[in-house]
Amino acid sequence: MIKITPKPIDIQKVIDTASSLGAGAVNVFIGTVRNTAHGKNVLWLEYEAYEAMAVAEIRKIIDEASHRWPLLGWAVSHRIGTLKPGEVSVAIAVSSPHRKDSFEACQFIIDKLKEKAPIWKKEIFQDGEEWVSAQPNVASVYN
Repeated sequence: MIKITPKPIDIQKVIDTASSLGAGAVNVFIGTVRNTAHGKNVLWLEYEAYEAMAVAEIRKIIDEASHRWPLLGWAVSHRIGTLKPGEVSVAIAVSSPHRKDSFEACQFIIDKLKEKAPIWKKEIFQDGEEWVSAQPNVASVYN
């Protein structure tokens, strides 16, 4: 399951979709909106996406992760629209026979998603707003 949605993420559905009876581990990453950034109070975030391309890029990331680790299941859901501090912006779950693979694959997926998927974030503060680059000048340890 790859879902880009303006609605709140159903975390249990993400977990259930990724789960497998053959798995010894299900790893879940839940990204939430912080209430501060750059020393300022965040009022809300606005996420935009080029949805078709984002889904295609996430699919490529999942395919690469599946070649690197023995994934038995996976699911990714990302919010778009206006989100307030405390709300869930992204949920990723993967299952694998062993925990190490599950942890590594989940981290790989979120890192690559932030680097490659056309999903953009704008932070809104009391004194202005700022578009945030996903991961500027960060070389992935997985390349």
